[in-house]
Amino acid sequence: MDRRQILTAGVSALGILTFLRAAGGALAGTFAVVKSEAAWRAQLGSAGYAVLRQHGTERPGSSPLNAEKRAGRFVCAGCDQPLFASSAKFESGTGWPSFTAPLVEAVGTTTDSSLGMSRTEVHCRRCGGHLGHVFDDGPKPTGQRYCMNGIALRFEPA
Repeated sequence: MDRRQILTAGVSALGILTFLRAAGGALAGTFAVVKSEAAWRAQLGSAGYAVLRQHGTERPGSSPLNAEKRAGRFVCAGCDQPLFASSAKFESGTGWPSFTAPLVEAVGTTTDSSLGMSRTEVHCRRCGGHLGHVFDDGPKPTGQRYCMNGIALRFEPA
């Protein structure tokens, strides 16, 4: 094989994987909140749909929730599942809203092997919507950093 054939094969494989992931929408499985893809698109808009249902990522620093400091809770933009207490939010300097821990039974995780690395993906336990990723470089007491897409969340003041 020459370089052109290798590059073409690689791009084709990446395209197929992207298509299969997008075609599957959120995680395969049974969730309490299930809607058609058309209903999700209508509810979430194109940017929200791309993140919550197609595992996208918003641009860092683009979410108004980065500056949210009031008491309250952060809920799933797809189904209103309470996800994070405002007391768990911290400034990570990454450009995305970050939390030390989710509320009990609020989220699920899977392994995300996209982008040539292994990360822990975080999804809403009720609707399966993609929220972001969790990393082991957060502050005490948990040492975890739940790095969430702001567009996947909605803030409810206390």
